[in-house]
Amino acid sequence: MTYKVGIIGGTGYTGSELSRILCRHPDVELAALTSRANAGKKVSSVHTFLSGYTDIEFTEKISDTKDLDFVMVATPFGVAMDEVPALREQGIKCIDLSGDYRMKDPKVYEKWYGKEHTDPEGLKEAVFGLPELFRDKIKGASLVANPGCYATSAIIAIAPLMKSGLVHPDVFVDGKSGTSGAGMKPSERLHHPVCGESVIPYKVGTHRHQPEIAMAAGMFAGAEPDVAFVPHLIPIVRGIISSCYFRAKGEVTQEEVDEAFLKVYGKERFIHYVPEPSIRAVVGSNHAQVGSKILDGNRIVAFGVLDNLVKGASGQAVQNMNLMLGLPEADGLDFPGLGV
Repeated sequence: MTYKVGIIGGTGYTGSELSRILCRHPDVELAALTSRANAGKKVSSVHTFLSGYTDIEFTEKISDTKDLDFVMVATPFGVAMDEVPALREQGIKCIDLSGDYRMKDPKVYEKWYGKEHTDPEGLKEAVFGLPELFRDKIKGASLVANPGCYATSAIIAIAPLMKSGLVHPDVFVDGKSGTSGAGMKPSERLHHPVCGESVIPYKVGTHRHQPEIAMAAGMFAGAEPDVAFVPHLIPIVRGIISSCYFRAKGEVTQEEVDEAFLKVYGKERFIHYVPEPSIRAVVGSNHAQVGSKILDGNRIVAFGVLDNLVKGASGQAVQNMNLMLGLPEADGLDFPGLGV
């Protein structure tokens, strides 16, 4: 069976990356992309890298395309909760990549996003879409909240140690991301003379991925976690590294830490435990790397590395879609990172 998939928000980096992956997916037809600014234009005339891979046109609304089986929402926050309820009423499964459905508590959503949530029922039912940690729940879901890019990189480093009981439920996350994580809209901070040869901390204490990291960490810590998150912009286009610092509960060996990670990821296709995680090893792919080291005293550092547009967004969404539709999990995603 071939599934017809539509994307709401087809012109941004996330939407275009979804298009790149889905147009070569063996079980999917890329059937619709929305764009108010580009409605009626050939997708390949805007995304020229898709020339020869799709001949569809942008539409203004997803409802302009009939008989869709699946819809991805790749818009700024606030749109998905307006669009998703009607889609689900039609029996269409959905993935939201915007953040509208990540927080389980509507009050937490309102605090961090500055907007009242209009679909509390969907918020309650949505499954947090990190497959390596929540695979069984994702398989039966009709609505999945795709995690944020920083959140994914931090959570994959945090979860094994919190789950193991080796560390206290507090963690400091030092995150560094390339400029594509900010999206397509130009800004003073993203102007090349400002960011091209600099490292810039930003949104310290206000970044919307902080409560997401804390929520997921709490699922494994067995206690209310204390999470401090400081994001930085670095002068690369793609990629994130999150360095996560913990306090061990007692004497811990490197072998115990290694075992904690291998227990969770040892058989995974897309997350690999390596001695020295590298952004260039995973860029362009749905693969992620994690690593960890014991520091002097009772400190442990763990690293999570990924491509913010693939495993941090569109690739992970396709991985979730595969699980939701009962397809092989690696379909459309089984290719390596660039390496250099």
